[in-house]
Amino acid sequence: MASKNKYSVLLPTYNERRNLPIIVWLLHKTFTEKYVSLTLPYPFPSLPLLPLAPLPSPADSPPIFSNLDWEIIIIDDASPDGTQDVAKQLTKAYGPSHILLKPRAGKLGLGTAYVHGLQFATGNFVVIMDADFSHHPKFLAPMIRTQAAGNWDIVTGTRYAGDGGVYGWNLKRKLVSRGANLFADTLLRPGVSDLTGSFRLYKKAVLEKVIRETESKGYTFQMEMMVRAKAMGFRVAECPISFVDRVYGESKLGGDEIVEYAKGVLNLWLKV
Repeated sequence: MASKNKYSVLLPTYNERRNLPIIVWLLHKTFTEKYVSLTLPYPFPSLPLLPLAPLPSPADSPPIFSNLDWEIIIIDDASPDGTQDVAKQLTKAYGPSHILLKPRAGKLGLGTAYVHGLQFATGNFVVIMDADFSHHPKFLAPMIRTQAAGNWDIVTGTRYAGDGGVYGWNLKRKLVSRGANLFADTLLRPGVSDLTGSFRLYKKAVLEKVIRETESKGYTFQMEMMVRAKAMGFRVAECPISFVDRVYGESKLGGDEIVEYAKGVLNLWLKV
């Protein structure tokens, strides 16, 4: 009998005291309630899998997903708002086998946060996502289902295909995001619709290989990860998601990050 899959969620945080208890509860709910059977119709008819992968027949389909094995690894960068205190309370509430706090000394970059958290992950699948509700855990079910249907190496959430969308952003923020994706797509031709998205499901072994080759540490990290994964020949499927601007706190994206992103695209264009 095949061993049971386990899902490790890497959750970088900085000043997420108010968001963290709710996102953890939603993740717990997602992993412990029943999932949709693989034999049911694909829930996003307007977005075929990339490339199109047929769902298994009822005879070949695994049973309905329920009560999945999971853990959440909270990587906090010395938040001054008490995020770590909340994380410690959550560890007591859900148990140390499900909630792990792995703090760092300060703000050291998003990419290094994932590198730090990955070394503590015990699952054979790894989820990377934001803690501010811009990535709702309800989309994990179709992402896991998509992965299982096609045995994909990576499933990435997309805001810009199928039923995906962005909510809560002003026109300037939308134009910046669209422009960043168009700029990268024009130069790098990655073959995915949302290169800057950061809600993804990886096979752990794939993530470990890709992350070793990735040089970026900040906001270009997600883009470089996907470009290098495609260049290394890993198979990627997309699932549409609804991206909602953060509920509490302030956005950490500024002018410096935009300049860094542009430099990162040009650097990848020269190297990959």
